Amino acid sequence: MAELNYDYLSSLVIRAQNGSTDAFAELYMATCQKQYWFTCQFLKDPCLAQDVLQEVYILALKNIRKLKNPRLFISWLNQINFRTCFDMKEKNYREQNELLLDQPDFTPPRFLEPSEDPVETKSRSRELFDYIKALPRKEMQAVLMKFYNEMTFDEIAYAMDCSTSSVKRYLKKGVESLRKIPGLGRGLFR
Repeated sequence: MAELNYDYLSSLVIRAQNGSTDAFAELYMATCQKQYWFTCQFLKDPCLAQDVLQEVYILALKNIRKLKNPRLFISWLNQINFRTCFDMKEKNYREQNELLLDQPDFTPPRFLEPSEDPVETKSRSRELFDYIKALPRKEMQAVLMKFYNEMTFDEIAYAMDCSTSSVKRYLKKGVESLRKIPGLGRGLFR
């Protein structure tokens, strides 16, 4: 890939700030490959990366007049890309966790003793799930995979793209945090 000429890019930014769509199109052509590569690396999903990239350039076009120093266009675009990728990943992550309890076949984890009243059991399960969701992200993922999905340490490590020892550390910290919550008891998470 050719090295970028920052003086030329600066002149394109100035023209784009003055309303030239051709200048913005040139900025897009000069930067889209590197931005797409970053987006793919961050999201690990080429289809989602295309959607995010489109959003990045829409935001850049809408806000290009706010850029005070045209020589900083690449850095500014990188920030927009990072924030958009991060927001998308967080949004998808939250949606996946919310879907877990909304499944009609959702059953409480085996360690949660069922009560006579199924509504009470479901309520206790939701309360526990809310506490788990409040854990730091890695700890929450490990706890959910281990105790709700009954995955092995190796399966969790593969899913989280980390070592087995990291999974054990996340589980230990998560379980310790949950055991400190009044009313949950030490018998949970054996």
